[in-house]
Amino acid sequence: MTRRDFGAILSICGAPASLAGPHRDDPVAIGSRRELFVDRELIAEMRGAELRLGAPINAGAVLRLDMPWEGAFSGYATVLRDRDRYRMYYRGAPAVGQDGNEGEITCCAESADGIEWRRPELELFTVQGKRPNNVVLAQQPPYSHNFTPFIDTRPGTPESQRYKAIAGVHKSGLAGFVSPDGIRWRLIRDEPILPPRKEFSFDSQNLAFWSSHESKYLLYYRTWKKIGAANYRWVSRAVSDDFLHWTIDGEMSYGDAKPEHLYTNQTSPYFRAPHIYTAICARFMPDRQVLTDDQAKAIGVDPRYFKDCSDAVLVTSRGGRAFTRTYMEAFLRPGVGLENWVSRSNYPALNLVQTGPAAMSLYVNRNYGQPTAYVCRYELRLDGFASAHAGYVGGELVTRPLTMDGSRLELNYATSAAGGVRVEIQDPSGQPHPGCSLADAPDLIGDEIDRVYAWKSGPDVSALSGQSLRLRFVLKDADLYSFRFRA
Repeated sequence: MTRRDFGAILSICGAPASLAGPHRDDPVAIGSRRELFVDRELIAEMRGAELRLGAPINAGAVLRLDMPWEGAFSGYATVLRDRDRYRMYYRGAPAVGQDGNEGEITCCAESADGIEWRRPELELFTVQGKRPNNVVLAQQPPYSHNFTPFIDTRPGTPESQRYKAIAGVHKSGLAGFVSPDGIRWRLIRDEPILPPRKEFSFDSQNLAFWSSHESKYLLYYRTWKKIGAANYRWVSRAVSDDFLHWTIDGEMSYGDAKPEHLYTNQTSPYFRAPHIYTAICARFMPDRQVLTDDQAKAIGVDPRYFKDCSDAVLVTSRGGRAFTRTYMEAFLRPGVGLENWVSRSNYPALNLVQTGPAAMSLYVNRNYGQPTAYVCRYELRLDGFASAHAGYVGGELVTRPLTMDGSRLELNYATSAAGGVRVEIQDPSGQPHPGCSLADAPDLIGDEIDRVYAWKSGPDVSALSGQSLRLRFVLKDADLYSFRFRA
């Protein structure tokens, strides 16, 4: 089937020839990188198929925030995987107070697998008369309000600064911290790395990382944006070559998406496809009250923190100042239980980490402002943010022209027992390549993360490396999460 034939069928069905916007003929050089269906960037046409948002599975509480120095207002968590160790950093705050007050501290939990967590017994600070404890930063207000570390992967980074962090509020600006081990931290310099802004900013969890995709440090921070009569919590970006000197890049755009309050943005390069930044944002719904006064009293929530509600949404970027809101629906709903429907609950931690051969984990602060505050783990299949999906009657998807570098096509997919996935490789005009047509493509049945697809003649497509081509995926009762070409 040629691209023209495909368009004709869509017209007969009463649909536009392209369901993904204007057709783009310039080939996209994907090389050997993994591509996910988190957006429509590589999609030319779909028929009977759709992009479907993933659904994280609640795997239960992993850390009760019940130490005297933690408590109801703990939050702004970050999870890092460093070789054979996982670390979770978070604010400890048993009482509500002004942002950056002296009572806030930064805590650390550790894990060998990302599933079972413990508090290390450190002897760095005496907090509320307790030592040892799991506190890695204290007595340095306002930095424990939103202390957010990352592991610096920039080539040539000295071991003494392999861990970095940013922290600060509007009045202070953003300070930079460094550490050799993620436990012992020091200011990189006395002056802030991003000085206070004229406009109000920095009043949530700000974050930074080294981007191999853009070859620079990126910093995503809170700003506000007035649209009509409303003022929205927004995200802006700064860039740097050395982590010390930053240039304001400007506000992030969301295309034509309806503006919403994104309280935290949690942007990070996806570890299996670092050219795609995933942002599991806390979506805040001010004045959208669910609980009555009596219900709030029954669960013990602070009376100032139940008149709003929040959930989490998926936002993505392929670099620059553009976010994409492909999915307006919630990626993570609050769930059953009144305790989940209070202000500033359900805020995701920064980063997802792999926690099994086929699984990754997302961590979420629950029961905010309540004595039962805890961190919950959610599980998702690798690459499972979203999928190209077709039901029982079947459907198909054709990509934009691509150039690749590899000899095998690898798929992350799942089918029912009755379903299947078939793949045709076409030239840019839509003509199938000999040996890679649909007639040569057997049904792929099962549920695998990294299956190499094989036509009747075998899996080797190295002869097409560097050529402009299209992929046609034919799906029945199936989900396709990602694909890549590899050696």
